[in-house]
Amino acid sequence: MGAPRRAAVLGHPVAHSLSPTLHGAAYEALGLEGWRYTAIDTTVEQLPDVVRDLDLGWAGLSVTMPLKHAVMELVDHVDPLAVAVGAVNTVLVSPSRCGVTLTGTNTDVYGLVTAIREGLAQRHGTHDVEVGRAVVLGGGATAASTLAALGELGCTTPRVLARNLARTAPLQEAAARMGVTPRFDVLDVAATPEVLAGADVVVSTMPAYAADPIADALRGRGAGTAGVLLDAVYDPRPTALSRAWADTGGTVVGGERMLLHQAVEQVRLMTGRTAPVAAMDAALQSALVTEAA
Repeated sequence: MGAPRRAAVLGHPVAHSLSPTLHGAAYEALGLEGWRYTAIDTTVEQLPDVVRDLDLGWAGLSVTMPLKHAVMELVDHVDPLAVAVGAVNTVLVSPSRCGVTLTGTNTDVYGLVTAIREGLAQRHGTHDVEVGRAVVLGGGATAASTLAALGELGCTTPRVLARNLARTAPLQEAAARMGVTPRFDVLDVAATPEVLAGADVVVSTMPAYAADPIADALRGRGAGTAGVLLDAVYDPRPTALSRAWADTGGTVVGGERMLLHQAVEQVRLMTGRTAPVAAMDAALQSALVTEAA
């Protein structure tokens, strides 16, 4: 693999990130001696300086909030998926005649697709299931990646429930770029359980605790759920929504599965090697147990 290289996750705040655990476990399992992966707290204002300092000693960057959009203006190329979604969560560093070329890409979609397929496999015995009906809770940046993931899984007309439709303009623009046609509705907590109960897949992109009222409404509905829920939140774990979904008969995929699989794809892109999923998964589960203790 040549000389050891460096990678990092950028965000603000970022001290809580589990990315160093995941990537570090991958480097160890792959025998990449000397490779380092760190967390660098970076604001939007600081981002240009950090990106400007990248050289061939770097393999790449993981980019989290609030930098996923801002970084698009600072790289040399953005791949079509990231353009459509409107967010870059991975920057790759490669050599060029002028020094380095920076390419922005998006592995969140891969992480979502793979995590949802895990849930479908639990529910149906196979992940090769076409998603006919899907609901997305929330209208922010993660929702855009979710629409792309659902499109890949065969659902191009999902329903999006958001607390403030006026703030979903970027999501609606992203949907148009992706060629999906969601139905956008205001999130009505009392009515939401009926909507969710009829879905094959539900993805909650709402912040921690924001979906707790929906969990209470699900429990009060008096009927079961039959689909797969992916809750992008993994702290607290499990969320109130996840507990309510499981208690009413649905299948739950925790947000940590999305986190794992987007990192798996990042490792592949940054190292050129097949990522050691089992080793990364074991490190993640150990870290989550330690955090919960």
